[in-house]
Amino acid sequence: MTGLEFCTGIPGSVGGAVWMNAGAYGTEIKDVISSVTVIDGYGKKKTLQREEIAFAYRRSNLPADVIVYKACFIMKKGNESQIRERMAQIMKWRQEKHPLQYPSAGSVFKNLPGLPAGKLIEELGMKGMRHGDAQVSKQHANFIINKGRGTAQDVLTLITLIQEKARKERGVELETEVMIIGENP
Repeated sequence: MTGLEFCTGIPGSVGGAVWMNAGAYGTEIKDVISSVTVIDGYGKKKTLQREEIAFAYRRSNLPADVIVYKACFIMKKGNESQIRERMAQIMKWRQEKHPLQYPSAGSVFKNLPGLPAGKLIEELGMKGMRHGDAQVSKQHANFIINKGRGTAQDVLTLITLIQEKARKERGVELETEVMIIGENP
């Protein structure tokens, strides 16, 4: 079956991918989803059709307090060797462009219209910047990698420094693509 090759190598879960409308290479979850079944805080299941969900760039209107229990995708029959070839091509590209040899949460910031976040961060001179053992990747500046014993606070500090510099020097607001949860998000 073909249709989800674009997801090759995207970190996370199916539920997270649906909730935040994961995407790559010009395709997003909204383009291939048929329906989603969620469970609310009371344990009640509800199935939503694609048309009932408002998807946008790296987000949906699914409530934060639901669990994506089931997702049905629109798939087509495809040639297995072509599918495998496409997936291998995507993985090769990711390995060349992304710092997969270190732990990270994937892309940290949403791209701005016409300007990839990584390019902006690089232009701001922040590629390679460290706080503790968290570092803005030298390979792709929209990744914050853990060089050993980096803490969540180290990562959050780098995120804040990047956002402040983007605001001060370029007048733009960088919105996180990763969802930050916990005591002091």
